[in-house]
Amino acid sequence: MPELEIEHQPRARLALGAALTSGPSHAYLFRGPRGAGKREAARAFAAEILATGAADPDDARRRAMLDPSPHPDLVWIAPRGAQHLVEEVRERVIRAASYRPFEGERRVFVIEDAEAMRDESQNALLKTLEEPPVFAHLILLSAEPAALLETIASRCQPIDFAPLPAKAVEGSLAGEGSPDDVAAAARLSAGDLDRARFLLSDSGRALRTAALELDREWRKVLDLAEAVGQEAEDAARKALEAETEAGVKRSAREMAEEAKRVGRRRRTEVLDLGLELNAAWFRDLGAVASGAEDVVFNLDRIEELRSRAAGADPAAFRRAVELVEDTRRRLDLNVSEELALEALSFRLQQTCPLLSA
Repeated sequence: MPELEIEHQPRARLALGAALTSGPSHAYLFRGPRGAGKREAARAFAAEILATGAADPDDARRRAMLDPSPHPDLVWIAPRGAQHLVEEVRERVIRAASYRPFEGERRVFVIEDAEAMRDESQNALLKTLEEPPVFAHLILLSAEPAALLETIASRCQPIDFAPLPAKAVEGSLAGEGSPDDVAAAARLSAGDLDRARFLLSDSGRALRTAALELDREWRKVLDLAEAVGQEAEDAARKALEAETEAGVKRSAREMAEEAKRVGRRRRTEVLDLGLELNAAWFRDLGAVASGAEDVVFNLDRIEELRSRAAGADPAAFRRAVELVEDTRRRLDLNVSEELALEALSFRLQQTCPLLSA
């Protein structure tokens, strides 16, 4: 069985190795959290597929592994904004999949953030998935597979990626902060390397500090989410303007709407992360109060945790975690963010009054 260089994902490595031995399927869905290695695995898998039947397998594999890749039979697309361009999916994947390979026996098409395809693109892709040319292989990468149409997901062979172990994230971040900061970011990242890097940034550090005081400083969390969302919107607008200058046709209205979608999405992600960080803080307080310091996430704040948890009832902290998670669910239902956070602040002060003293 071929051995793919896929770190920290033994199940995915075995499944893809078996696929190469028996002959790869026409379509795969790599699903799992962001930062779990789906992109790297897809590149390694695509390289092996393209090496099969190539005149020079080693050279085909080498070129496919480059990023960006010069291999003519590897097509890789990723959304530059909040969504994939319908025209790009149609031209570079759906139509191109009907052309025979330029070099070897196979062609590979990789779509990053597949959930960002509009329904129009997904429906158009369906025929390619139902009646694929024998030489074409599609690999969809998704951190939110539930956002894909069921007709798309059901026609792909799923390959599951687990969150990265904290030690693996910590190793990847070595040198990007103090050892204590890196260790804390790794544990708080939930196996997402991109999230861990954000937590080590200035915005991430500010969000984390505000999140730990959410019972009193809830508005700071909201303001920080707004600021990060605005930064994302501005960056997306600049990228879209550059694409327009390069010949991509978009109206000013389309660019504005697309940039706003990017900003809103990022704002929502950061606000949810703030609540998740707050829940982790209360979880850590409960762990310290119960004498279980070895499972603490916020390792760089262990002294503060000890001070705040001293003499407290662990059950109160567990109740606080429940309140935060309930608020996260409410925000998913589009309730008023300000009202939800203000109500959460009040309830946390009632549940853990010593923290607000």
